[in-house]
Amino acid sequence: MTALTPRSPAWSTRYLLFIAGMGGLLYGIDVGIIAGALPYLESTAALAWKLGAQQLSFVVAAVLLGSVLSSLFAGLLADVIGRRPAMVVSGALFVASIPLIALADGYMPLLCGRLLQGVSGGLIGVIVPLYLAECLDADRRGRGAALFQLLLTVGLVAAALIGLVQARTVQAATDAAAALPDAARAAAVLAAKDRAWRGIFWMCLTPGVVFTLGCLLLAESPRWLAQRGKRDDTAAPAARAADSLLSRRYVLPFLLACLILACNQTTGINSILAYVVNILDRAGLSGSSANLADVLLKVLNALMTIVAVLLVDRKGRRFLLMVGTAGIVVALLAVGLLFRANEAEQRDVVAQVRSLARDDGLALRLDAPTLRALGANPADAVGPPQVLTVAYAYGPFTNVASIRSDDPALPRVDASRTGTVQPDSVIGAAFRRLHLNPFPDPAAASAAPLTIDSARLGPLPTTSHGWLVALAICLFVASFAVGPGVCVWLALSELMPTRIRSNGMSIALLVNQFVSTSIAAVFLPTVGRHGYSTIFFFGAACTVVYFLAAAFLLPETRGKTLEEIDAFFARPAAK
Repeated sequence: MTALTPRSPAWSTRYLLFIAGMGGLLYGIDVGIIAGALPYLESTAALAWKLGAQQLSFVVAAVLLGSVLSSLFAGLLADVIGRRPAMVVSGALFVASIPLIALADGYMPLLCGRLLQGVSGGLIGVIVPLYLAECLDADRRGRGAALFQLLLTVGLVAAALIGLVQARTVQAATDAAAALPDAARAAAVLAAKDRAWRGIFWMCLTPGVVFTLGCLLLAESPRWLAQRGKRDDTAAPAARAADSLLSRRYVLPFLLACLILACNQTTGINSILAYVVNILDRAGLSGSSANLADVLLKVLNALMTIVAVLLVDRKGRRFLLMVGTAGIVVALLAVGLLFRANEAEQRDVVAQVRSLARDDGLALRLDAPTLRALGANPADAVGPPQVLTVAYAYGPFTNVASIRSDDPALPRVDASRTGTVQPDSVIGAAFRRLHLNPFPDPAAASAAPLTIDSARLGPLPTTSHGWLVALAICLFVASFAVGPGVCVWLALSELMPTRIRSNGMSIALLVNQFVSTSIAAVFLPTVGRHGYSTIFFFGAACTVVYFLAAAFLLPETRGKTLEEIDAFFARPAAK
């Protein structure tokens, strides 16, 4: 197998851009694939595996956590083994994650598969842009970074289309089971949902294989080869880069890049894209309509990314960031206000739910008798669908469950100790021995009674309300794509001086993924306890900070060489 030289004829450069674009495609699939799978995975997890909202949040956040872990050492890995082998490793990890997830028969295999997928994404996010920067000429470097982001959005579209195909399959199975008795109908719908989320992941295998095999045909980065020819030891480059990070002339651009990447995630972009089907479903859209809206959102994201590519060298990075973040603030406030209007209609039924609970658990379906027991009017039992959200705990272990009265499978709130209290882990025990307590102690929950912290019952919003939320999220996605979506990759590569680029990119992306992971991990518990409006208002407040950082701290880098940007940050040190 002969490697292609990046500086050979133009067709080989196009091939390099194609394979690098495939890396962006996998990164987009990493982020977006869970959105279509999650509604069906929830049914399997809750009924068959007895998993709660917190564990499902961990499944969603596992990809982001894996990215955090791999971002930490991605730059060092690329320095030690080379850019091309590191890209091959990242693709192979993605391919290995698919069967681990799709064949999972419980929580741990599913979680491990998602972690592996995240490790792959973190490596891709650092190494592919680094490889492009080192292999492409100056007049093609911007195009390469833009292509990575564009194919990332295409990956999100592909993930959404896969979810839509499976949503229609589930809808067909639901319609076919309509005439069956209740128990048989519920079983048929559950089986269709189980096949759907597994099928969604299987369909992602092909692009991973194409990227992995395609990387084998690429040549190594010429700059990495030149660097290796000058130095015999593998640790020295990383050590020198790490020292450089602490020197005065590099601190400001490094910290500024970290701030921009952290603010990029506090908009909530990854969590909103991951949970968008759930969000729209809760906003009032049906399952198939929510999946269709998800596809339209991802297509809009790709189209607006093309607009950003056309504008970024004309209007500048800072201008697009200011326009984009301003639009994000408006969009998030609109979504928050729409959800707040619906949440105001919900009633507190914590006393009624507590009366139905026992010390060792709570099990109820949101059928007509239960609705009457919760104090709903008789018309509510046959009128608009009702939504019940219950937050409960066993000692330090908390959970949230939400069910709808119109779900064909008619799931139930199953607040059992076994589904809430998780077994102790080696990591948790080690932290407690150090007198640190980031993880709850299962011993403290072994005899603790069930406590119902909150319970809210209210009507599902109308379809028109759901489409208004979808339109506001469209504004959010369009604003993000035209500003932060493209500019963040350029800021990452342009602000980092050459000597610290590989390790600096790793650390900045580590900050980015840590913030993203934290938001995803608390998303479901937060909306369960405090409503969707809270999470959207929080994102709007954080984006105001992003706007101010872009307006007053970020220098304009349009039309400047990397050396000129480096000199801009060196001038204060020289004084």
